[in-house]
Amino acid sequence: MAAHISPAQNRPMTEDDYYRIITMPIPENIEMEIGGLSVLPDGRLAASTRRGEVWMIGNPYMKGNGRPTFKRFAHGLHEPLGLLYRGDHFLITQRGEVTKLVDTDQDGVADVYDSFARWPLSGNYHQYSYGPVPLPDGEMIVTLNLDWIGRGASQSKWRGWMLKLDSQGKLTPWATGLRSPAGFGVFKGDIFYTENQGDWVGSGRMTHLAKGDFAGNPAGLRWSGEEGSPVKLRPEDVPDTGEPLYDVAQRTPGIKPPAVWFPHTLMGISTSDFKEDTTAGAFGPFAGQMFVGDQGHSKIMRVDMEIVNGVWQGACFPFREGFQSGLIRMVWGLDGSMFVGQTSRGWSATGKSPFGIQRLVWTGQTPFEIKTIRSQPDGFDVTFTLPVDAATAGDPASYAVNSFTYKYHHTYGSPIINAEPMTIKGIIVAADGLSARLVLDETKLRKGYIHEIKAEGIKSANGLPLLHTTGYYTLNEIASGSKADAARFTASSRAGMSGMDHSQHTATEAMPMAASAKRVTTQPATWTNGPDQVITIGTKPGLKFDLAEVRVKAGSKVKFIFNNNDDMLHNCVITLPGAANTVGEAALNMGLKGAELNYIPDRNEVLFHTGLMQPESSEALYFVAPAKTGDYQYVCTFPGHHTLMQGKMKVVK
Repeated sequence: MAAHISPAQNRPMTEDDYYRIITMPIPENIEMEIGGLSVLPDGRLAASTRRGEVWMIGNPYMKGNGRPTFKRFAHGLHEPLGLLYRGDHFLITQRGEVTKLVDTDQDGVADVYDSFARWPLSGNYHQYSYGPVPLPDGEMIVTLNLDWIGRGASQSKWRGWMLKLDSQGKLTPWATGLRSPAGFGVFKGDIFYTENQGDWVGSGRMTHLAKGDFAGNPAGLRWSGEEGSPVKLRPEDVPDTGEPLYDVAQRTPGIKPPAVWFPHTLMGISTSDFKEDTTAGAFGPFAGQMFVGDQGHSKIMRVDMEIVNGVWQGACFPFREGFQSGLIRMVWGLDGSMFVGQTSRGWSATGKSPFGIQRLVWTGQTPFEIKTIRSQPDGFDVTFTLPVDAATAGDPASYAVNSFTYKYHHTYGSPIINAEPMTIKGIIVAADGLSARLVLDETKLRKGYIHEIKAEGIKSANGLPLLHTTGYYTLNEIASGSKADAARFTASSRAGMSGMDHSQHTATEAMPMAASAKRVTTQPATWTNGPDQVITIGTKPGLKFDLAEVRVKAGSKVKFIFNNNDDMLHNCVITLPGAANTVGEAALNMGLKGAELNYIPDRNEVLFHTGLMQPESSEALYFVAPAKTGDYQYVCTFPGHHTLMQGKMKVVK
């Protein structure tokens, strides 16, 4: 986030100046691990928890004395991850069914728990179930998470699918290829869902799902031959070549590329719920756009989409960081503010709290932001929330444009691949100062690629820098229309490009890879008697190492084994005393090259490190322990993990 100086206040402006986070106090005896939220017409907020309860919260806006009230409405449910209010009852999705909750005697407590719709279970811990979410036609949708057995698997029917649910409780399969579909709903009348990085998923993404679509993970195709399936692909039809997903989709009918990619760690690490801004301006200048939660990074991102040649595509932007726990659910309040329900157990987050409910309120001030990015036949049109300073907006040195994508393969995640800087040929700044057309070398526009646009040099007409300087546009189709008239290019763009290779202005350069001596994975030949000691550490749920402390003798030969027995990517980096957070922050800022370099920054504080380890994998390091005694540290530097995933390596005499 850029330093945003207010001429009036003479201080840096922050996200909090524009969107304020208000924390709801929760009684100590309530484990409010949110799974679902629903706003009631009478002003109450209903919240379901992963502990199997539903709570009715009075005065959630904290008016008057400022204290909300809590009354338990239901309990004994199996990790519900959705909640829908339907006037005289609720529908809530447990692991194995949608349940109808009714308060027949109007005492504020549910006395009817009816099975509304159900599906089989395997018993695997990863079989989360989400929803229901209403559709405009009165039907609903639910989604079923894949099992995890060292890879995504569909061990019971319809796992990895989105299903439609009618008013009578009938389930109809709609689309598959889903892996961990916690966020889904409707935008402009069409159905979308968000996905997390994993096997077959190089990075977080949002995909438009029409009936019969396949979104990429083949585990759910196990059921494509079942009665009622609209999907025709079979598991053996899906190539595993490591090519970009878009390229594979062009020759494999039925595969649906995402509408928007969320570049991993650059935007978030674990996409969750999303909501279209239907507040008609009560939430600020982004009406009609989408807000997307990220569970792992405890933040909200913003998405603007358009249809080009009949295909959804668009851009994502940073929006608001700093929530107390991991975002899982968002709902609009009656006043146009946003309630944000959070949880971190098992899905650890940068927010330190185990759970929480917070409300995000627009302060009435308009931030200076990139509002939209739209496709043009020769580049992009970038619009702003406030008029720009024409000189900085027309200067190519104010921008850096890059494109990149990810591998589509069975492996968990992907490094950024095929990254290329793009040259700006010219810039046209609109007379009203609210947009700038970036004319690029059109031969470098690549379908299916993410196009990163950084605008770090731009100022507003009042001298403000952008609050957030970067947008990531997923280009599935290139817009038709007229190309820009070179005669309208700003003088600075013509002069600037005449003597400059603009590729030098990329702001996403990664640090060089740390020296190979810091990652020795075979026993040195000089260790004829083997290591002096062997240390084995693994992981446990909640972004933790299974050993908080290990002891090694100064100067001893150490075989250090790291077992990543988790279901996500990790590394293990041994640092100088007190350096874990510094190294973790440096890894977070490595940019487009981070994954390729295992998120290991080239810093003296890094002593030894593993590679970036796939789930259910192991690596051994061989090193000589430091001669100086002290409390050294080990840390996972995968972005978003370092604040929680640390341990102590005590070097003793």
